[in-house]
Amino acid sequence: MPHPRRADTAHERQVGDELLEQYARAPEPALRGELVERYLPLARFAASRYTSSSEPYDDLLQVASIGLIHAIDRFDPENGAAFSSYALPTMHGELRRHFRDRSWTVRPPRDLQESALRVARATDVLERRQRRSPTVEEVADETGFTVAGVLEAREALAARHATSLSVAVEDDGRESEVERRHGVIDDGYARAEDRATVAALGAGALTVREREIVRLRFEDDLTQSEIGAIVGLSQMHVSRVLRHAVAKLRTVAMTAAPAR
Repeated sequence: MPHPRRADTAHERQVGDELLEQYARAPEPALRGELVERYLPLARFAASRYTSSSEPYDDLLQVASIGLIHAIDRFDPENGAAFSSYALPTMHGELRRHFRDRSWTVRPPRDLQESALRVARATDVLERRQRRSPTVEEVADETGFTVAGVLEAREALAARHATSLSVAVEDDGRESEVERRHGVIDDGYARAEDRATVAALGAGALTVREREIVRLRFEDDLTQSEIGAIVGLSQMHVSRVLRHAVAKLRTVAMTAAPAR
């Protein structure tokens, strides 16, 4: 007497085969939906093979389900192969394309992506085989690429993951952020323009002493006390001179501004 569970499995497989044959003859949307629901466990199995990645399982299942739909649409029951033997590679291919296209921070051309992944696989194989990091020449021999091609592929691999500009790195024995190595905003040009503007406005409007105090304050960035020590005035007197000088400059600037 046959085992009941085996009989049920054989019956389910037969029903599935009949539905696939029926869909191949007349691809009705309702029948396709029934097939997707019937073979969804295959998609779950395919997605589970990639759960060690950082991608959420629901996203992986969605990608695998798209592969399942493609497999249902393209499967030919006349070739004699089991549907699962055709569907699983199709779903795995869809998942690999997902990782290939989505996991690059900066996406290089498709052929360069393929070369980069091939170089990465060859490097892993050689490391396991030789128990050391392979040379560029050894990777080139393994992949059939030129040395320049391997180097270009390795540069492309570096684009798969971005480094935050806020990450801490060692800089001359001190810890600093990456962004500090890439320059800062240089306000030198703006300050030079401001000095030229102040000089032009104050040429006829300010006295010699006022121009000197304004220069010391806004160009040399000295405090009022430091300016007072240089020009021989108290801090309070310097403050009054600056206030009057700035008022004069503002008046000249408003008068010189073109009417709109």
